[in-house]
Amino acid sequence: MTQRSLQRAKTKWSSKKLRRELREGAIEIVLFLAAFSAVATTIAILYILISESVAFFEKVPPIEFLTDTQWTPLFADPHYGIVTLLSGTLVTSTVAMLVAIPLGTIAAIYLSEFAPLRLRETIKPCLELLAAIPTVVYGYFALLFVTPLLQKIFPDLPGFNMLSAGLVMGLMIVPLISSISEDAMRAVPVALREGSYAMGATRLQTAIRVVFPSAISGISAAYILGISRAVGETMIVAIAAGLQPNLTWNPFAQAATITAYIVQVSLGDLPHGSLEYQTIFAAGLTLVLITLVLNIIGYFLSKRYREIY
Repeated sequence: MTQRSLQRAKTKWSSKKLRRELREGAIEIVLFLAAFSAVATTIAILYILISESVAFFEKVPPIEFLTDTQWTPLFADPHYGIVTLLSGTLVTSTVAMLVAIPLGTIAAIYLSEFAPLRLRETIKPCLELLAAIPTVVYGYFALLFVTPLLQKIFPDLPGFNMLSAGLVMGLMIVPLISSISEDAMRAVPVALREGSYAMGATRLQTAIRVVFPSAISGISAAYILGISRAVGETMIVAIAAGLQPNLTWNPFAQAATITAYIVQVSLGDLPHGSLEYQTIFAAGLTLVLITLVLNIIGYFLSKRYREIY
């Protein structure tokens, strides 16, 4: 091979290497921008919430915000007690999780350990289809179907109540919990199941005493995500639970949640920068802090269960 051929081959190889490096660099930049966009969006949301909330707390003492038992910021005699909205949020979320956690866990155990492959491939998409239904549809389903059904059992139940909203919210969250929990249980090594069967355990005993504890890290994460989803739900509680702030822990009563109040105020004509307008940011910041606490708890639970199992 002549010197010119060697030079040409070397030049061609260098050109290919340069194009490959440029292509990989461009892909790396695109991936970085995609990841950074999520972080930047989160930072922007937190900045807006905190900046507007600081302006709110300059006029309303945080002690009053946390201890006042009335929430009437749009009235002539305004009160800013977030506990009133927080009670409705916690009650509806509790009812929802009392439905979603048992049903979602049972569905996950069945799909992971008992359902045949063909049946599982049929049931799981149908179950996850529930997550694709718009929440406004769930809200009217709770208001027009579940509430009249409950009124046949409880005649004194009002048209707007937290019980029906919580029950339908729980049905909506079932696919989230069941899907994540099932994936966690299917990730458990087959050797653990075979060892359990070799010791004489049944499929149910293996599922409950071996597979479930081994997958508890992922299952607890599913529970935390489900609770966060319930706390942040908007349309179901706005339609079915009512918009009247009411400090009560009775699920048979009507009450407003934090998200329902945000919807109510956002649809109004309040001027930007007014104290009434800033209340939605203070309420939103409260939701963010609740979700943050839940995720921190979920992280430490997952870490602890990983160390145990």
